[in-house]
Amino acid sequence: MTPDFMIFSPEVAKALAANAAVVALESTIITHGMPYPQNLETAQRVEAELRVAGAVPATIAILSGRLHIGLTAEELEILAQAKDVMKLSRADLAVALATGRSGATTVAATMIAAHLAGIKVFATGGIGGVHKGAEDSFDISADLMELAQTPVTVVAAGAKAILDIPKTLEVLETQGVPVIAFGQDELPAFWSRASGLAAPLRMDDPGQIAAAARMRARLGLPGGQLVANPIPLEAEIPAETLAPIIATAQAEAMARGITGKAVTPFLLQRIFELTEGWSLDANIALVLNNARLAAAIARASVALD
Repeated sequence: MTPDFMIFSPEVAKALAANAAVVALESTIITHGMPYPQNLETAQRVEAELRVAGAVPATIAILSGRLHIGLTAEELEILAQAKDVMKLSRADLAVALATGRSGATTVAATMIAAHLAGIKVFATGGIGGVHKGAEDSFDISADLMELAQTPVTVVAAGAKAILDIPKTLEVLETQGVPVIAFGQDELPAFWSRASGLAAPLRMDDPGQIAAAARMRARLGLPGGQLVANPIPLEAEIPAETLAPIIATAQAEAMARGITGKAVTPFLLQRIFELTEGWSLDANIALVLNNARLAAAIARASVALD
């Protein structure tokens, strides 16, 4: 029985009832990642990419205290122009619902909602992780713990390059999260195909990825899978080009005393400015690429049912 705080879009409700392929999408990329109308146009492009790839998109957000699993065209437009939207993770998801607020879901919150809705695959840009200097600040994204406990396959272009990727990988290993590089042996690093780190696992077939998720459930293992899908070669920004730009943005954030949830949006905005928009173009390309792979995994998962 559907909880009274949850609303399914007609398209998603029909797809789930028919056991068709459905892919969850987060909403912070809309509210906290890009300005209007580019945020709306990008969200529409990602949804369209999923439909072309044979899956139904389920963009997840909270609007006026109701958890929406899939947004209509009108609701997507409303969210894209909304102000003072909460950025929701596990800690504040319930508060937003209980107080009638509107909020955009991070990776962690989207995983929770997707699992509640019966959606097994989620496409995003990059996950959060261990921030540089976390040994002093303890700034570690809730995304990592969510991957350890919520059984959703997350397709991302790796951890965001602004993070301490080696420490992020160590935390995921400690938490027992499978980190699977798709089609290469090296872990990708969001805007760049190479991180300098060997991937713990490699898989080249979406069907095998879906089968691995099914086997984790049969084994009684908690948590999901992280599929690290490298950005297309023609869209990547080489890691050596990005490194000094990221360092500059991080130094500015530290000098301004920016902490917590405000860090990632600030860094992404400064990197956008310092690369003269190149980072945003790459971000859009990798999200579309992740949507295509997520659709293939979702289709394979449905075929196993």
